[in-house]
Amino acid sequence: MYSNFLIVPDSFKGTMSAIDVCRIMAETLQERFPSATINTIPVADGGEGSVDAFLAAMPGERVEMDCCGPYREQVHGYYGLFEDGTAVVEMAAAAGLPLVGENRHVEQTTTYGVGQLVLDAIDRGASKIIMGLGGSCTNDGGCGMAAACGVRFYDSTGEPFLPVGGTLSHIARIDMSRLDPRIANGDVRFVTMCDIDNPLCGTTGAAAIFAPQKGATPSQVDMLDAGLAHLASVIERDLGRKVMMIPGAGAAGGMGAGMVAFFDSPLQMGIQTVLDTAGFDEKVRDADIVFSGEGCFDGQSLHGKVVVGVASRCKRAEKQLIAIAGVIDDTVIPSAVDAGVSHLCCINRTGVPLDIAIRHPRSNLAHTMGLLSELIAHTPVEELPARIHLHEHRDE
Repeated sequence: MYSNFLIVPDSFKGTMSAIDVCRIMAETLQERFPSATINTIPVADGGEGSVDAFLAAMPGERVEMDCCGPYREQVHGYYGLFEDGTAVVEMAAAAGLPLVGENRHVEQTTTYGVGQLVLDAIDRGASKIIMGLGGSCTNDGGCGMAAACGVRFYDSTGEPFLPVGGTLSHIARIDMSRLDPRIANGDVRFVTMCDIDNPLCGTTGAAAIFAPQKGATPSQVDMLDAGLAHLASVIERDLGRKVMMIPGAGAAGGMGAGMVAFFDSPLQMGIQTVLDTAGFDEKVRDADIVFSGEGCFDGQSLHGKVVVGVASRCKRAEKQLIAIAGVIDDTVIPSAVDAGVSHLCCINRTGVPLDIAIRHPRSNLAHTMGLLSELIAHTPVEELPARIHLHEHRDE
């Protein structure tokens, strides 16, 4: 009955990566439909695992290199380089919290190494950089990355320096004239994956919301916030860009603002970036059914998360989407259907307590996909209810 499936899941946070989910779904479907074509697009949000997720969906290579770490020490960084000239950089590869461990001094850390990764990718022929924001240990507004790419920052004495979170207020002038010409001339295009809408400063800004988990004390939060506000004012004066209130400007210690100001990069939802880059619209044309999934499908899922992002594309393409989740809030099903989610199915089929069900996510997903495969082999997917209860169809 069905010969082509497309699988586009998020990770099931804390239990299975998106790559794991793709593999289990694909293997189970292939057992029931051995001649079917199955395409997979694992989705990552820009944080750790984004490079590997893209590599699982597109032909490319993982490039590893030494670069500057958060405290200017040498670390082993990496990025993804793809055959179409796209490079995917996780800023966390050079400026992530795991690199500092418990030695968290956000006022001292830099994104300089992220810029080194970008330049290496451009040297290797990249014409498009996808920057993943997430998991940072920094609060430098992206100044470190900009400095690595040639932007100069001067203090009040006219001396150039490398700003970090604690010294943003020392910036007296920004000079873009030495920005790498391949970037300055527009030969390289940037797109930034950003799944939060926090502004740069204020009570919901980068410092107030995220700096405490990076080691900042309450007084340091105020200092860091003031530094970012100062940076925004200098950017507006010297670069002519207003970044303070841009949704997402506060992502990754103000890196969202830096990507806009220094690299003319749009900030867009990670799911849309992934779908565009992996050629979803082309792949979905031939798909009989699309599968997606995430750990918990609830009210938050309706606001830019993976399943609903996939659903909007499926709705436009008039394709049936089955979403699989570990937990489903039944109250949001009508809204999910309106958004384009045709059917929802929970891997906790027997309703055991979550703390028990979560111990066996892979076997639960495989068993659920097996039952679902058998169901769709005998029942047209269009005839299935919005909420599929697979235990009703199990052979006793």
